[in-house]
Amino acid sequence: MRRRHLIQLAAAAAALPAVPAFAQGAGAFPNKPIRLVIAFPAGGPTDITMRQLADNAGKVLGQPVVVENKPGAGGTLPAQQLQTSPADGYTLAQIPLGVFRLPYTTKINWDPVKDIAYVLNVTGYAFGIVVPADSPIKNWADFVAYAKANPGKLSYGSTGTLTSPHLTTELIAQKLGVQLNHIPYKGSADLAQAITGGHIMAAADSTGFAPLVQAGKLRVLNTWGEKRLEKFPDAPTLKELGLDIVQNSPFGIGAPRGTPPEVVAKLHDAFKKAMEEPSYVQALARYDMVPMYMSPAGYTKFAQDTFATEKALVEKLGLVKAN
Repeated sequence: MRRRHLIQLAAAAAALPAVPAFAQGAGAFPNKPIRLVIAFPAGGPTDITMRQLADNAGKVLGQPVVVENKPGAGGTLPAQQLQTSPADGYTLAQIPLGVFRLPYTTKINWDPVKDIAYVLNVTGYAFGIVVPADSPIKNWADFVAYAKANPGKLSYGSTGTLTSPHLTTELIAQKLGVQLNHIPYKGSADLAQAITGGHIMAAADSTGFAPLVQAGKLRVLNTWGEKRLEKFPDAPTLKELGLDIVQNSPFGIGAPRGTPPEVVAKLHDAFKKAMEEPSYVQALARYDMVPMYMSPAGYTKFAQDTFATEKALVEKLGLVKAN
């Protein structure tokens, strides 16, 4: 009888649905390294700051957060990778602003708002336009004058087609009534090599170009924030130049849709604490970036709003493609 009872209990247990390891207790997640996929190459501002954030978060979580670089496609490859990754919290992705433009320019079978679990926003960029120090273009007025006199001949590089530097520069050109020649690169490091090597006349990028400016190799023509940057006090903002544009391109971290709320909460808490560490704040400051926190709910609302505003921008620039 006792043996029969034990067999029945074993059979009943086998019939129960399997419970994921992370659901068996709050302390069970994580029990292995977490992968954080970022949208730009190694060595640039995004890579350097996100590696510091990942290192800090790993210490909080008790497991390494391993950064993987996946550049290209306007910064959207990490978000696309989430669509085929398990919703277990072990694959995370940087979500640049370009993700919210993707459905308007490319045929995809997923929704950037509904198909990503938004963990938190962490920061944004400080952008500007630079030229070589020996360029005959000495200031923004020279840039505009050359562009108007030479339609389509003023070449500028960005960190990729449909990234914020690209679209914002095209919006600037549209407002000025000029035509520029855009050359896309995979990231800041490639772009820096191109402009210092004389392959392009100007570059639109985040202030990863600061060391080259300080070394006397590049000159800043403008910056794109609400106010002038402390590091470049002589460079006017776009608003000061009569262009009603502010661009700081907030970005954060997302997980696959369906990631359990308790896992999202644990990731959020760890990365929020990681953001507050002096090492991360100092890493950001090297590139004139600042912490820009949004909670999961706030970041999700930001995603919804940005999805609508980016559609308007892409339409304004005539870049919408029929799917």
